[in-house]
Amino acid sequence: MKLTVLGCWAPYPRPWGACSGYLVQEGDVNVLLDCGHGVVARLQQHVDFRQLDAVVITHFHWDHFADLFALIHAVRGAFRDGSRNTPLPVFLPAEPEDRRGHLDKYGHYVQRQNIEPGVSVMLADGKMSLTFYPTRHSLPCYAVAVEGGGKRLVYTADTGWEEGLVSFAAGADLLLAEASFPGESKEEAEAAGHLTAAMAGELAHKTQVKSLMLTHFWPEYNIEELRREAEESKGGPVILAMEGRTYNI
Repeated sequence: MKLTVLGCWAPYPRPWGACSGYLVQEGDVNVLLDCGHGVVARLQQHVDFRQLDAVVITHFHWDHFADLFALIHAVRGAFRDGSRNTPLPVFLPAEPEDRRGHLDKYGHYVQRQNIEPGVSVMLADGKMSLTFYPTRHSLPCYAVAVEGGGKRLVYTADTGWEEGLVSFAAGADLLLAEASFPGESKEEAEAAGHLTAAMAGELAHKTQVKSLMLTHFWPEYNIEELRREAEESKGGPVILAMEGRTYNI
């Protein structure tokens, strides 16, 4: 399994950057986790959008789904020229309906599927599976476990501290965890439904995952300082998500 970081910033990107977007690949299966500002341009540097097997939108904050509309228009064009003839499966929360409803007129090009917590969804004849866990955030949001090729990646999406994540992520080969705040802002993070870097490290320590990668960085922060805080609480090395880089899991 491979992970390519397309965007890692929130709620807006650094210059030449992009917001949340992660391409997960197992063999010829391609799944996009979140599609924030600037992600579609980055996606096409690594894979033809026509080859996507599924998209997961973890929640309806714009830095996680704004570029979904650009992707849908690309798929619509592919239908028009005959280069794609099957709707793109998109897994997304059922709420809030006012944001989800924007997709209604694209039903011919998008196969919308409600995320169901705890239910495993099989893709590409079982080559990859997706399982979801509801997180603690200001909108309905879901962590995602992706399994394929004997590997398991868990993406926290946006979340405050949630004990249930410990069992959900336990033993993963890679924990891709948000680190929206430094440790000094713990109260602010908890109020907003986010993790500090230290909390992400603690989560990795409790779950005994093989590797921890931090993401979802506020552009003004010193992300090396976030790494240091996470390493202290994890008790070991931590990876910083880097845009455009592909990691073997």
